[in-house]
Amino acid sequence: MADIRVICAIGQSGQLGLDGVLPWEGNPERPFVEDVERFFDVSRGHVLIAGPRTVASFPAFVARDRTIVEIRSHEDPEEVLSRFADRVVFVGGGPRVWDVYAPYVRHWDINRMPYDGPADTWFDPAWLLAGGAGRR
Repeated sequence: MADIRVICAIGQSGQLGLDGVLPWEGNPERPFVEDVERFFDVSRGHVLIAGPRTVASFPAFVARDRTIVEIRSHEDPEEVLSRFADRVVFVGGGPRVWDVYAPYVRHWDINRMPYDGPADTWFDPAWLLAGGAGRR
């Protein structure tokens, strides 16, 4: 089976989103820029699966050195993941995707950002307990 991972950034209180984007989206301060750079560095050479909105948000260069796969809610996660046996797969897309894929995630790479403002979407610690580390 594939090595399933998530790499994400959260605010100081677990903030994930605001109005459909990261609450700090476009912030030019160094910690925010470094987080984006790190995401693209860590995911290089691997598979990124995400919903249509997240895939559409990736800059064009991302597809040059990663396999980008747009997933849909009607797809069976086990079938999707079985396409990538022996690969590292990063699951993107936020809560709706993570609610479904969390049981398969073996590693959560969470970067806490220096942001403590408003949000309408939050990280759910239950994802960490969904059982991915013990699945094989």
